[in-house]
Order: sequence, then structure tokens, then C-alpha cells
Amino acid sequence: MTPQDLPSTGNIDGLVALAKTYFDAAYAMDADTFATIFDPAALVTRRGDGDSVVVTPVAAWLDVVRSLTSPHDAGGVRADQILSIAMTRDMALLKLRLRIPPREVTDLLSCFYLNERWQIVQKVFAAETLA
Repeated sequence: MTPQDLPSTGNIDGLVALAKTYFDAAYAMDADTFATIFDPAALVTRRGDGDSVVVTPVAAWLDVVRSLTSPHDAGGVRADQILSIAMTRDMALLKLRLRIPPREVTDLLSCFYLNERWQIVQKVFAAETLA
């Protein structure tokens, strides 16, 4: 990859657009929209019971998403936040917070600039039940 092939610092707009697509997909629980922003080799990671870690291929995670009731359909109020964006050349880390009742979810999304666009390659998340 040559310097002119790398995304410019102005490409932070692409990461903001990816976050907005992510928020829209989460509010609608739209697996097809999620699939457009995840690399097919991506993994989804969360804490399991106790001190275990659960890692799921994105295709299996998308199957679970398809079975969930969306916050939109449940009458949930959106509370989307981009907490931070860190970008180094062709990789970035997005820290997002969103509400998927009855939980508030914090996502760390590792992204690579691939095929002329930002794509999520790793999702690590934690969820807390809303009071």
C-alpha cells in the first residue's frame, strides 16, 4: 500500500458514516444492513458466564440479530453516542454507546480500510441492564 492509497485524515467522515449506519442497523435490528459494514471474516466477542469469553463469527451473530425484536418495533427511544474515534493509517477503533432495551450497550469496533471503505473486522461489546 502506497501513501496515496491510505485513507486521509479527512476520511474520519467515513468512520462517522459507518457509525451512523451501525446505529440505524441496531435500531432496526437489520442484519442485512449490518452485513454491509462488517467484513465477512469479522468476529463478535463478549464476556460469557464467569470469566469466560465468547467469540462468534459474524455470520452466526447476524443469524441471532435476525431473530431479535428491534428497539424500533419495541417503541424504544434512540440514545446513540460516538464516544471516541481513534484512527491510524488504515485502521481505526470506534467506541460507541447505544440503547437496545432493556440494555445499554458499549461497543468497541475495530475497523480496517479495505476495498476503498471502512469495514468492521472485530466487535467487542458489553451490555448493562437499564435501571
